[in-house]
Amino acid sequence: MSDSDDLDRSERDLGDRAFYRADQEAGFAEAQPPQTPQTQHPAYRLAYRDTDFLLREELRPVRFQLELLKPEMLLDEARVGSTLVMYGSARIPPPEAVETALKGAADLPVDERLVVERLAEKAKYYQEAYDLARIASEKSIIEDGQRQFVVCSGGGPSIMEAANKGASEAGAESIGLNIVLPHEQAPNPYVTPYLSFQFHYFALRKMHFLMRARAVAVFPGGFGTFDEMFELLTLIQTGKMKRIPVLLFGKEFWTRVIDFGALAREGTISQKDLDLITWCETAEEGWKHICDFYEIAGPRVPEF
Repeated sequence: MSDSDDLDRSERDLGDRAFYRADQEAGFAEAQPPQTPQTQHPAYRLAYRDTDFLLREELRPVRFQLELLKPEMLLDEARVGSTLVMYGSARIPPPEAVETALKGAADLPVDERLVVERLAEKAKYYQEAYDLARIASEKSIIEDGQRQFVVCSGGGPSIMEAANKGASEAGAESIGLNIVLPHEQAPNPYVTPYLSFQFHYFALRKMHFLMRARAVAVFPGGFGTFDEMFELLTLIQTGKMKRIPVLLFGKEFWTRVIDFGALAREGTISQKDLDLITWCETAEEGWKHICDFYEIAGPRVPEF
């Protein structure tokens, strides 16, 4: 019998890998290694299994790359072609919580009570975010085998929850891009588990918001919403990003907290830059603008 007869059949397969996969090699390394001072020292660990090493300051560029690559690969595998991104406050209550919130605020000092009342007035935008997400998800547009206008939120509560909930109750999957914060924060229960991502770097999270975005809906919000909205407008204004529908819900809110017209009158932006914004009050208006922009045919607003 020749030596070649002793070869495993897989070793004769021209299509098989010549080297073991990384997970196989890691298994070999962890399979009862000899207990010696050398093998027990952190220096002996495989670099890609050494968390302490990966968290070193010098490894930040590698962590950037990993945080960019992981969601990108998983979204590709999930056949997500484009997204409908939805930004907004984490503090606006859902409509069903308004009555309880107002009752609880009745005995608060006037300034604090007014804050609760103003947030309660914005509960209608929770409903509009839910409706827009459900409309887009009901439409279920697929092109070239990829899903289009998949709902994407920051994965948290309030407006973000409304977006994921609208998609979920339409029977569709949706994305949540959470961020690690010093205080406790978890994905809302409506995010599709295998499309629920967690980020360390705000910059990488914001990249993933916009890399697949083909429309962005912005609801009343605070610093985070402002940050995301102005970065988006700047990217389009400067030509770094192609123009997409930017829907601002709640003109009364936005024009009270930001004087967009004053920016144009002061000359710090052009008058035509104001055309990058589309004002909306209802989900139906928002979806109609998206359909008109992309010339999407067929019924625009499903019955539900």
